[in-house]
Amino acid sequence: MTQSNAAETHIREYLGTPTDLNAEKVKAVVHGLAQVLADVFALYIKTKNFHWHMSGRHFRDYHLLLDEQSQQIFAMTDPLAERARKIGGTTLHSVGEISRMTKILDNDALYVTPEDMLAELRDDNQTLVRRLRAVHALCDDANDVATASLIEVWIDEGERRTWFLFESTRPVFGHND
Repeated sequence: MTQSNAAETHIREYLGTPTDLNAEKVKAVVHGLAQVLADVFALYIKTKNFHWHMSGRHFRDYHLLLDEQSQQIFAMTDPLAERARKIGGTTLHSVGEISRMTKILDNDALYVTPEDMLAELRDDNQTLVRRLRAVHALCDDANDVATASLIEVWIDEGERRTWFLFESTRPVFGHND
């Protein structure tokens, strides 16, 4: 037996949760959920980083906005991981796995302007929403309506965060660029 087959047998025996969903389609959904969870953790840390390092004349508004958004993002983590387990899969195991799977880029700069912070987070939230839509399509194919339902809420929340960040970066009397 190969190491991969042994691992799958072990997971099925000790961690496998019974489901009536197609096993191969569940694998695709679980992998997609892990990718989303990696993005969520990365976006949470980045949002908190920018929250902690916010400065400038709109400090209070931006600081509170990013705190609110980071809490909403973090609230996704447990339901995402538990959903993967409910349908018979596993989830992330390490920070290394998160860094390998995420599409959210790091920002280790010592200083980032408030406008650049908000614009970067706006784009990152759009990246997360795109990933959520892709996993939603996998859920539709797998007839996994429960996961799809959760994802629909998270898409709406991500679009709202994107909207708020977009509006916060617009010129006072400007039009859409």
